[in-house]
Amino acid sequence: MADVNSFDVASKVDMQEVKNALDQALKEKESELVLVSDDEYKLKSVVDILKARLIKRNVSVRAFAFGPVEPALGGTVRQVAKIQNGLSSEKAKEIARVIKDGKLKVQAQIQGEQVRVQGKSKDELQAAIALLKSQDFGIDLQYVNYR
Repeated sequence: MADVNSFDVASKVDMQEVKNALDQALKEKESELVLVSDDEYKLKSVVDILKARLIKRNVSVRAFAFGPVEPALGGTVRQVAKIQNGLSSEKAKEIARVIKDGKLKVQAQIQGEQVRVQGKSKDELQAAIALLKSQDFGIDLQYVNYR
């Protein structure tokens, strides 16, 4: 018996495939996470871990709207975290109103899920950005396509 045949028994998970499945589920679920746990304390720990990982990857925690903790089936609890992508019409109107009330020489125009701010001077645009940064809209704002 010179040759011995063998095989290994293992339990491995391809984490890239798990990530792909989660990404696909997120796309299908309209950009929301449903966090489920045995009790409220463990759920809070999961939320804290999620927030820490978001911060570590330079994603604002304000990009998520965390709902209330709700009882779920089997004595568990759940919490829905909706990903806030784009501006709602109410937030866009609020941003446009703040810019208008700021008495700056710029115009704010709502374009779908974003607000375009136009002005003749780059200094006025920078003043508008500073004005918006000084306000709390409850969401994460980015200032893109600055020309």
